Amino acid sequence: MKHDEAGAAPDPVDVRIGARLAELRGEHGWSLGELAERSGISRSTLSRTERGETSPTASLLNRLCAVYGRTMSQLLSEVEAEPQPVVRAAEQPVWEDRASGFVRRSVSPPHGGLRGELVEGRLVAGADLAYDRPPVPGLEQHIWVLAGALAVTAEDVEHHLVRGDCLRLRVWGPTRFRCPGPEDARYVLAVVRP
Repeated sequence: MKHDEAGAAPDPVDVRIGARLAELRGEHGWSLGELAERSGISRSTLSRTERGETSPTASLLNRLCAVYGRTMSQLLSEVEAEPQPVVRAAEQPVWEDRASGFVRRSVSPPHGGLRGELVEGRLVAGADLAYDRPPVPGLEQHIWVLAGALAVTAEDVEHHLVRGDCLRLRVWGPTRFRCPGPEDARYVLAVVRP
C-alpha cells in the first residue's frame, strides 16, 4: 500500500473517491489531458487524485462534479454503501477538507428517485470556500445556520447569516461560503436537483 509524503497510509475514502473519479473519466472516454482542459485542473493533480495519493479539496471535487454533472453528495454516495431509507447518525458519511477547515456530513445522502438531500456543514472560524461553478446548473439550495455566522456570496451578493437564518437560492454561477468568526459555523444545507 502506498503512503503519502508524511508516511501515513492513504485515507480509504480518498482512495475510493479517486477510483470512482477514474471510472467516471473512463466512462466518458477522456484522457487526463482532456479532463484537465474541461475542469481547469492540472493533469498531475488529477492523476494523483485518481490514484488516491492526495486528499482532494472541496473546490477540486466541486469542479470535477460540474464536469460530470453530479452533486458532491452524489459522487460521495457512489463511493459508499448503497443508501438505506433510514440513515443512522453513526452511518452518515463524513468528509473533511483539511486544507480549508470544512467538514461535511451527508445527513440524507442522495437516494434513487429522490431529488433532495441534506448536508450538515461545519466551517472553522476564518474558513473561506469558493466554488467557481455549481456542480449542476440551477441547483436549488436552502442554507439554515444552526450556530455561529456564515457569509454566503452568490451572484455577486454577499448574504450575512446568523443562527436561525435561512438563505434560499438557485445556484447558476460562482458561490463562496465564509465563516467570519469568532466562533465556528454549523449549518444545514438542503440541496434539490433541478
